[in-house]
Amino acid sequence: MTLAFIAPEPSSPPRFWAVIPCAGVGARAMAAGALEPSLPKQYQPLLGQPLVLHTLAAFAAVPQLAGTLVAVASGDDFLAAYPSSRYFTVPCGGPSRAQTVLGALRALLQRGAQADDWVLVHDAARCLVTSLQIETLIAECQHDSVGGLLAHKIPDTLKTAVTGPGGVRVVGTLERSDKWLAQTPQMFRLEPLLHALEKLGDAATDEASAMEAAGHRPKLVAGGAQNFKVTYPEDFALASAVLAYREGSSTTARFGELAPAKPERGNRFF
Repeated sequence: MTLAFIAPEPSSPPRFWAVIPCAGVGARAMAAGALEPSLPKQYQPLLGQPLVLHTLAAFAAVPQLAGTLVAVASGDDFLAAYPSSRYFTVPCGGPSRAQTVLGALRALLQRGAQADDWVLVHDAARCLVTSLQIETLIAECQHDSVGGLLAHKIPDTLKTAVTGPGGVRVVGTLERSDKWLAQTPQMFRLEPLLHALEKLGDAATDEASAMEAAGHRPKLVAGGAQNFKVTYPEDFALASAVLAYREGSSTTARFGELAPAKPERGNRFF
């Protein structure tokens, strides 16, 4: 399907795009064998829906977004069973997160996005992010010269350790007052982020690290403890509990009936 992007007028203000890297398998989550072996982590069921749909539901409720690109692996048509006008998939997934995001940025440019548009990159497995957190990040960073990311200030004491014959031992305690856990979304201008990722390559553990390596200092915007990345099998139980506490999450409300369906011809994404 060819997506129709309408190029903005030269004087138009920058737009906001979301990019969801969705091409990995989640090896750490799958290692214990407690999940469906045929499904990557992001497609595992969570309260009756694939995990990534809970993630996409939060972005679907953010009116500032011009569109949400889900970057999947070549041949991955899982989300075709869940057609929606709120997101679109592009088979631009690479062997690493950095390569997948690069593919997504290039795809946005090919479809009419502008170099100074903002891009919010978000982990598919951070399914507890809220629309309010996304909107707060946009409000805090849209006039910033660099951009920024959601982050959570570390509440626990930090230890350094060494492994030896006697096991793993503490060798010191770190100052924690200036330590933050990086979360997503991470929001930067399209072209600077593209160049930063091209330069740093697979050494980029997230988009902020690429921007830092390019000499920038991204802004930290307070996220929250619930915006964690589902990584291990036990994380599914915790995510389910949080969503249930939120009265079943807003997934159904955002997308309506989410039973698998055949993709509709001519389904519009914008």
